[in-house]
Amino acid sequence: MADKKLVTEPRKIVTEPKKPDTANNLFGRENYIWIIAGIAIIALGLILMAGGRSSDPNVFDPKEVYSTTRITIAPILILLGLGMGVFAIFRKPKDS
Repeated sequence: MADKKLVTEPRKIVTEPKKPDTANNLFGRENYIWIIAGIAIIALGLILMAGGRSSDPNVFDPKEVYSTTRITIAPILILLGLGMGVFAIFRKPKDS
C-alpha cells in the first residue's frame, strides 16, 4: 500500500481584541491627579513664601519678613504638597 499523507487544514488563529493593560501601567489616572495637585500646592507655598516687594528696599521691615504667611502657612503648604506627592506614589490604582 502506498503511504497516505494526512492533509490537515490550516489552523485559524483567533485573537481577542486588546484590552488596555493596566497591569503594566505604573500609575493610574487618579495618581496623576494627586501628583499634579501636590505640585500645585507646593508652588502656592513657594509663592507665598516669596511674598511681595518692599515699599522701600533700604528699610528693613520685620513685619513683612517675619509675617505669619511666610513663616508658618507657606512651609505648611509645602509639606502638605510633598505629603500629597508621597501619597500619590504609594496609592494603588483602582482596577477598572
